[in-house]
Amino acid sequence: MLFTILIIIIVVSALVMVILSQSGSDKKKSWIQFFAKGKDAGFSFKEIDLLRRLAIKCSLDDPGSLFWSRNQLDICIRNMVRSTRLAGGGDQATQDFLSKLYDYRKKIEMEKPRIKNGINDTRQIGEGQALRILSNGQGVFPSKLLKNTGQYLTIARPNNPKLPTSFSWIGLKLSVYFWREDDAGYVFDSDVQDEVFSKGSAALKINHGESLFRTQKRKSVRIKTHKMAFLYKLEGEEPSFTIEMAAGLKSFVEDLSDSGFAVTIGGKAAQGMRVKAQFILNNVPICISGTVRSLEYNEEQNRSLLHIEADPMPIETRNHILGEVFGLLPEEDDLPFRMLDEEAESGGESASA
Repeated sequence: MLFTILIIIIVVSALVMVILSQSGSDKKKSWIQFFAKGKDAGFSFKEIDLLRRLAIKCSLDDPGSLFWSRNQLDICIRNMVRSTRLAGGGDQATQDFLSKLYDYRKKIEMEKPRIKNGINDTRQIGEGQALRILSNGQGVFPSKLLKNTGQYLTIARPNNPKLPTSFSWIGLKLSVYFWREDDAGYVFDSDVQDEVFSKGSAALKINHGESLFRTQKRKSVRIKTHKMAFLYKLEGEEPSFTIEMAAGLKSFVEDLSDSGFAVTIGGKAAQGMRVKAQFILNNVPICISGTVRSLEYNEEQNRSLLHIEADPMPIETRNHILGEVFGLLPEEDDLPFRMLDEEAESGGESASA
């Protein structure tokens, strides 16, 4: 008898749930779908409920759209960033949740349609493309594509002050590397047909590559910038996020992401160096340490562009950088960073790294 009653209760409860889900309002159905989408997106039940409240707070017409729409998700993140800043930065749980939202925003950005399938032929390389030329026994040199025809490529003649002016590139075999914006890295092999002049500059005419290899996909979303910064040389492998009060080497951060950055300095630097950059980002002083993975030296200007792989960052720093990358920080002018401003006026330190 008791077993029968239990079966009846279970059946009735199930029927009630089905009736509620089917005969309820469209709004109730949408919330059921919202939780299902949130689960598919990898959020926990608690996180989905926080997203539900955030969607309501932001008055989204279709709350579920934040799981696929960059614009709707941006509205929610921007609202949370503003609330967190007003609350003085929020606690660790808030920063962790914000970090997960940024990871999801990054995932949507990385998966959005880009240049379909990249390129598969050197005839598709755009003129003006920056190149890195490797020649056995000669080294690695920056160059760029000046002209691309069906028969050959014309590239800027690599500049090597160690070679005599009479040095001939004709017949040399080259490996050509380049990074295609919003796509990936590529490499191909070629050889030099002739030395020519193109657009008033010394150039090399090289063969098209028989094979073009895609070497690396994007790992992060970067933003172009030109922010004054101080650069400090680090000893050892330990990350450093301590704000320095003394001026460092004057530099400019040229691009920025949560995994690395590029910085321009006067003079030369060395690959493998450990450095730390310090700058202001939307009123907040930022310190990022990392390792110089590659560099481009401009002899005429005596300047180097350093490509730096960042050390793992404190979560607040990473969240702030991703907020800048996706344009989700409050729209305010940077407050003056007194140390930077004073050093800028006095000329700062300009020695090479």
